Amino acid sequence: MYTHEDLAKLQAQSLKMQSWIRQQTFSPESRKTLRRFSSWEVAELIFGINQSTFRGRLAAEPGLPGGEVEPDGRQRWFSLDEINELRRRMKINRKSLMPPRPAGKRAFRVAVANFKGGAGKSTVALHLAHAAALDGYRVLLVDFDPQATLSHSMGLTDVAEDYTVWGIMARDLIRETDRMNAAATGAATGTALPQRKLPAAIRDLGLGELRHQDFIKTTAWSTIDIIPSCANAAFVEFASAQYRHLNPEWSFFAAVSRYLDGLADDDYDLILFDCPPAIGYQSMNAVFAADMLYIPSGPGYWEYDSTTSFIGQLAEALEDLAHGFDGTFPAGKMRLPKAFTDIRFLMTRYEPGNDLHRAMFEAFRKVFGEHVAEHPIEMTRAVEQSGRFLSSVYEIDYREMTRETWRRARASFDRAYDEFKAGVTAAWDKI
Repeated sequence: MYTHEDLAKLQAQSLKMQSWIRQQTFSPESRKTLRRFSSWEVAELIFGINQSTFRGRLAAEPGLPGGEVEPDGRQRWFSLDEINELRRRMKINRKSLMPPRPAGKRAFRVAVANFKGGAGKSTVALHLAHAAALDGYRVLLVDFDPQATLSHSMGLTDVAEDYTVWGIMARDLIRETDRMNAAATGAATGTALPQRKLPAAIRDLGLGELRHQDFIKTTAWSTIDIIPSCANAAFVEFASAQYRHLNPEWSFFAAVSRYLDGLADDDYDLILFDCPPAIGYQSMNAVFAADMLYIPSGPGYWEYDSTTSFIGQLAEALEDLAHGFDGTFPAGKMRLPKAFTDIRFLMTRYEPGNDLHRAMFEAFRKVFGEHVAEHPIEMTRAVEQSGRFLSSVYEIDYREMTRETWRRARASFDRAYDEFKAGVTAAWDKI
């Protein structure tokens, strides 16, 4: 488990390297739909089995979903729901195709965070979510970023701010204030304590009565839901300061964590947070609710420099939050100081043939050691195209480009996802 002290140590290690790196590397509106997946993709890339084996099973068991057959009969195309039905009903060499998930555990939460804009946070969150869905997991995305890139990429463009993280935080303020007032009225001493008052302007919004499900929206991916964001959600940074003034005892940083605690343990398998490029009320909620911290960074020195500053400021913020509580706080399941099962740095937009990129990757590994993901996200033409069209590589039909170009991009994200999945499954029992 890692706390703010570990983040501070990582920053200290990184600061020692900055001068050396400078010298070595620098001189002075239609609804989105999900495509079908070919039998080749389903067999080799999703299930990891031979195409002939897959076709043989379909022929031997006519009751299995058969997908849509091309007019020439050469290729079948399957929907995500059909893929998951095949996954539930098929076994290969007596082994289940279902992904690992420890029994009796809630969904595992991962915050993708860095306050450097353009580090690839939304791209990483999007691709990890899509890879996990194709792997058989049920995923909830939480978009904390008012830029709403992740929400737009998932096909949501018309979002009211009441149903974003801002709404969750305002709802939490109302409910926590009511809980505190009820506790004050029934104080064990028999003496009623002062009541905390919220103005009608806040209570009349009706957010206190919203249900958990009101914030969650479905997407074109049947096993991925999202709590979306929108530009107006940027108001949370100003509103939260006012809310803290109205109720100084409100543990604002735990609002989203309390909300997620209200979900059933088996509603989802993975919950992924896309954080804004800043340390503020929304990002602190994301970080505090997360089990694992994933920090993307580009391969340039200034991105490395910004990442170093980010973990330093985050360490200080988490240390500040740890003060004033006796190890926990009312109505929250998270303990203080905040601890993560793992902290990972993931290099993005990496070009293997670029000397500077290789030097920066080695610098990251020398400074952050085992915390650096072994497989960076490579920059390819397919990745650039996915960014332009707000889609993941998994959503792009490989027939729209050469299969080798598409395959190379997908392989990069597959390797990153496999490493991510291994880290999650190893840490899941710790929560």
